[in-house]
Amino acid sequence: MNKLRLFLILSLFKIGSIMAQQYIARQGQVTFFSYATVENIEAKNNQALSILDLEKNEMAVSMLMRAFVFKKDLMHEHFNESYIESDLFPKATFEGNFDNIENSLNQTRLIKGKITIHGITKDIDIKTTVKKVNQNYAISGEFNLTVKDFNIKIPPILSNNIAKVVLVKFKFQYLDYESN
Repeated sequence: MNKLRLFLILSLFKIGSIMAQQYIARQGQVTFFSYATVENIEAKNNQALSILDLEKNEMAVSMLMRAFVFKKDLMHEHFNESYIESDLFPKATFEGNFDNIENSLNQTRLIKGKITIHGITKDIDIKTTVKKVNQNYAISGEFNLTVKDFNIKIPPILSNNIAKVVLVKFKFQYLDYESN
């Protein structure tokens, strides 16, 4: 009976320590910037969801494409209807693995994973900055995406108005999954 009790206590301790290694960011920020000769295109999405699992060294992100906010309504409409086709491809996702995050305040980590946009999945390596704030984490970084890699069609007449490479930046403030 004592062995069973010890096993249960150790099992609960193990489950608790695993759960303590999972963090969630419910309102992560993703922005993109496209330089163009006629007009720059910028958008911000403050509704990206991300899970950080330190036990498995994994990070996952999911966001609705319609949640991007533009300075002009017409840009939002063209982005969702003509380019991203949000009705057909409503979400963008990322799943990746990284080296162990150390228990230090600031560090740089490479996350290797797969990003899916417009129904196309590509391998990607992203250099990130990891900050430990109290018992939580903040992860930020940036990377470039090539529009044609995701089968996003730009009419030839508009090709000078939209950059072929888009700068994407992200910032996630993670809280302990259990405290949410």
